[in-house]
Amino acid sequence: MHAFDYVRAKDLSGAITSGSRPAAKFVAGGTNLIDLMKSEVERPAHLVDINGLGLAAVERVPGGIRIGALARMNDVALHPLVQQGFPAISQALLASASPQLRNMASIGGNLMQRTRCTYFRELTFAPCNKRDPGSGCAAMEGENRTHAVLGTSSSCIATHPSDLAVVLAALDAVITLHGRDGERKVMATDFHLLPGSTPHVEHALRHGEVITAVFVPDAAHASHSSYLKVRDRSEFEFALASAAVGLELSGGTIRSARVALGGVGTKPWRSREAERALIGKSPATATFRDAAEAALTGAIPHEQNRFKIELAKRTLVRSLTDLAGGAA
Repeated sequence: MHAFDYVRAKDLSGAITSGSRPAAKFVAGGTNLIDLMKSEVERPAHLVDINGLGLAAVERVPGGIRIGALARMNDVALHPLVQQGFPAISQALLASASPQLRNMASIGGNLMQRTRCTYFRELTFAPCNKRDPGSGCAAMEGENRTHAVLGTSSSCIATHPSDLAVVLAALDAVITLHGRDGERKVMATDFHLLPGSTPHVEHALRHGEVITAVFVPDAAHASHSSYLKVRDRSEFEFALASAAVGLELSGGTIRSARVALGGVGTKPWRSREAERALIGKSPATATFRDAAEAALTGAIPHEQNRFKIELAKRTLVRSLTDLAGGAA
């Protein structure tokens, strides 16, 4: 690990000042950043510890709940407000990592975690445009079984790793950021960026800005929501395909629906096409299959991950079926 200086921020203003220095990074739980520093993928000159800022409350606010960016994943997953009003959030968090990591990892850090693509994380292995812009993407012709089929480009096919971010995209969450220019809010669907020709630019956070909170609005489809994750093993594994879904059912009709996919996109993949295929229809298998087809329209597979298209469709149909059956 290379040399760096370390400071513990005492307040938000001080954190932003320190974090605005060139090559500075914020650290909370450190469960992703420190690993990347050890492997020399991340090389911050200044590390700003923000654990002293508080920002860990989970509280009801007008129109929904606010989750502090420094709240730990386990604490949020087990919070009554989350379990009762936003069950998909709880399920996604409990399906993430291991209990030890969930006790350390923060909500803001979870949203900022970087891809687990082998080519990105191993400096001596092969070129990676995320790590070294313009060097190439070894996954295109290499090991790409776990890579994305949605939102890809000729520069990158790396999958976004967060389970929580998929649910937040589905439930219309809003992320609050603070920086030198004050506070601003970004929709969760807009926070993570498609790779395009700049895959190293992964999110809408500006240098020196810090995530302070996540707001999730109340909705019937939020209180009746779920998260289904399909993976190679049952613990401490990233999704091959996942689905965050929410339904509002009334009189045998789907009144509102939310759908987002994980494990198959270069960012958390909100599918408004699938939602349109659901709204106004009966909660039947044929309806769910139509939604799944709509969600994977435009998917582009590579040699080893072609199976993900069918897997994602089946995952979405299963999650919708289970959720609709629970309502009945």
